[in-house]
Amino acid sequence: MELLLLSNTTNHGGTPYGHVRADLADFVRGITKGVFVPFALADHDAYTASVAVPYAEAGVELTGLHTVGDAAAQAAAVASAELVVVGGGNTFRLLRTLQRAGLVQPLREAVAAGTRYVGTSAGTNITAPTIRTTNDMPIVEPDSFEALNFVPFQINPHYIDADPASRHMGETRETRLREFGEENDVPVLGLREGTYLRVSGETARIGGKAVSPLAPGPAILFRQGAEPEEIAGDVSGLLALPAEYDSPLG
Repeated sequence: MELLLLSNTTNHGGTPYGHVRADLADFVRGITKGVFVPFALADHDAYTASVAVPYAEAGVELTGLHTVGDAAAQAAAVASAELVVVGGGNTFRLLRTLQRAGLVQPLREAVAAGTRYVGTSAGTNITAPTIRTTNDMPIVEPDSFEALNFVPFQINPHYIDADPASRHMGETRETRLREFGEENDVPVLGLREGTYLRVSGETARIGGKAVSPLAPGPAILFRQGAEPEEIAGDVSGLLALPAEYDSPLG
């Protein structure tokens, strides 16, 4: 598998993919056409048009998957694509649309066969076994939480470190992910804004630079029964970690 999984599409004050321009160009080198999955947002045409710009700069012509025809035609487009890009938005809406269009299995098969995959935010969320660690509100109900299962661990894009000076009394992101670990013996990779996970076969590495001044590094790993761990660089070991869902702590 060849995966480029971004925490976010745009850094504050930047342009779409501006913070990963060189990394994206390297990832899509030799590819001239790709399909874009805009289903996480409501306006598919506008979303496709905005994302097509940075890909055109990298030499890739993106076609919105919603424009190619019915579900069968969309599945065929995915199967024949050299590159699939899945954008961010609402993870529940994205997964439900893929499920009901019968596109989950075609995506799995295409990527397993060599199609390159770029995900951002929700598009990164669905590469995990489930979407249980998304930050999004369930505005729709998917058929299940089961996702693409490209990587054997959960991902939490847009990971935000708590501000010690804040008076906000709601749960922090760390609190929420610790709660997940109380019920599931599954690693969770928190990707901070500006960072990404690059998977190539049996290797994985974290790239980019966290934009928040509160961030001690690019990413953080949560594991059941352990304190959160800052991680960076080569993280290939994540691909071999065991995972057991619905396995309460203790």
